[in-house]
Amino acid sequence: MVDATHISLQADDRSYFSLLKKEIHQRLLNVGMDAARIAEVDIITAEMTSNLFKYADGGEILFGTFNENGTPYVELISIDKGPGMRNPSRMMQDGMSTSNTLGAGLGSIKRLSDTFDLYSIVGWGTIVLSRIYVGTKPSQKKGLLIRPIVVSKPGEHTSGDGFTFKINTKGFKVMLGDGLGHGPAANLAVNEGAKAFRIFPDASPVETLRFVHSSIKKTRGMVANVTTFDNEKGEWSTAGIGNIASKWICPSGSKNQMSYNGIVGHNIPNTMNDQKFSVSEYNQLVLCSDGIKTRWEISKYPGVLHHDPSILAAAIYKDHARQTDDMSVIVIKIH
Repeated sequence: MVDATHISLQADDRSYFSLLKKEIHQRLLNVGMDAARIAEVDIITAEMTSNLFKYADGGEILFGTFNENGTPYVELISIDKGPGMRNPSRMMQDGMSTSNTLGAGLGSIKRLSDTFDLYSIVGWGTIVLSRIYVGTKPSQKKGLLIRPIVVSKPGEHTSGDGFTFKINTKGFKVMLGDGLGHGPAANLAVNEGAKAFRIFPDASPVETLRFVHSSIKKTRGMVANVTTFDNEKGEWSTAGIGNIASKWICPSGSKNQMSYNGIVGHNIPNTMNDQKFSVSEYNQLVLCSDGIKTRWEISKYPGVLHHDPSILAAAIYKDHARQTDDMSVIVIKIH
């Protein structure tokens, strides 16, 4: 089922911390993590909340469960609007503290994580990423990275935004859909769209959107972007209908992509064409639903392209999430 990839746990008030830790602990049990590893993730959660309490403003932890090459893992992303760090690498050294404590927090999180990353800007805040696998972490291969953040509208138990993808030897195909409105009916629309997307064999984004359109006419409809990548040609193909924002990223800048007007499942243009980009021009794509404000620029986040793509997704979410709708940021990188 297509739904939110993360839950948002507010960590801006110490009175919430106990409930936050219990929520994460229960979800670790649900994914089958063993007791020893759960205890370590409990420590990571405690260190994250402790740092947010001591140093941050507007603290939030995103928690998600995923699967990589058959291996489940969990992801915690700590986001704050605190003072930031002048020297993040120094702050990760054990014994380093600015609040007269033991100073083992970030070092502990790094040691206990299978994947760790940290991004901070003075006066802006800090993002800490931790991934923990249920079992042995798969070896990292060159190629494709897809890092999604999909969060339901506050107060909703299901997301009207949904992300799905298919990978084969020839390349991959992805779709971000946003069902009209929010809640169960929007979630139904995007899930019906995802079912159609998965069974349609054609690699063309336009033809995929046409097939999805014909398959979800009994739902309230959605807006969507479909993007494919051809390994042999080293070429992206993409098309969007409605207000899914698409931004192509390269080391020297970025380019916005225009979508066609319409609603998938209700009315789409008769004439549409796939847009094509070479991977030598753009090696990353960022897709955002309209729960994310569109006027963000990669230049605001110096050095972020050297970090895990989830850091960029979290930075965009941090600064531009509306909190009045379902929110999605998907970062796709060829490396």
